[in-house]
Amino acid sequence: MLPENWKNYLTGFTDFDALAETEKKVAARREAGKVFPPAKATYAALELTAPDKVRVVILGQDPYHDDGQAYGLAFDVPEGMKEPPSLRNIKKEFRNDLKREPGTLRSWAEHGVLLLNAVLTVDAHTPGSHAKLGWELFTDSVIRAVSGRNEGAVFILWGAYAMKKAALVDGSKHCIITSVHPSPLSASRGFFGSAPFSRTEKFFNGSWLWP
Repeated sequence: MLPENWKNYLTGFTDFDALAETEKKVAARREAGKVFPPAKATYAALELTAPDKVRVVILGQDPYHDDGQAYGLAFDVPEGMKEPPSLRNIKKEFRNDLKREPGTLRSWAEHGVLLLNAVLTVDAHTPGSHAKLGWELFTDSVIRAVSGRNEGAVFILWGAYAMKKAALVDGSKHCIITSVHPSPLSASRGFFGSAPFSRTEKFFNGSWLWP
């Protein structure tokens, strides 16, 4: 269920009737087969990061689609699970960029990093399978709301899909950082060395640091 603080925050930005229809479609998919993440974790990114605490937005495309990987935070997997290549590359760039060890992505979320997938659910072992269920209408409204209501956030957009969302962000008051995706297919072509983490801290001029 959408957290109440986000529901209030998104009033005027989100079509809640359309969101309810999307939720019904996902519920039907769950009845028919396995869907990730678990139902209780659908809005985990919003539960962990309160709307007025959002300082950074990192946008993913859709959840991991293999068993046990997705728990509602873009790019992250539960503690103890083998890290996917993109997550390993994100942490590698963090170390190279800031010369220190990164905290967990869950600690990032609790510190004000909204780790948002554009599509919040997926059929097991079928990437992109929920892309036309209406989630993007909702997550686009989240991006617009953060852009419109929050002051001075950083939007980190990795890859061509995420970069398209820059059009939803007011670049006059927010910082937009883009690069190729951290996946092994592209990381060596511009993700490594893009310094998104130090650039974020520089934007905040020391008032916010990555955990």
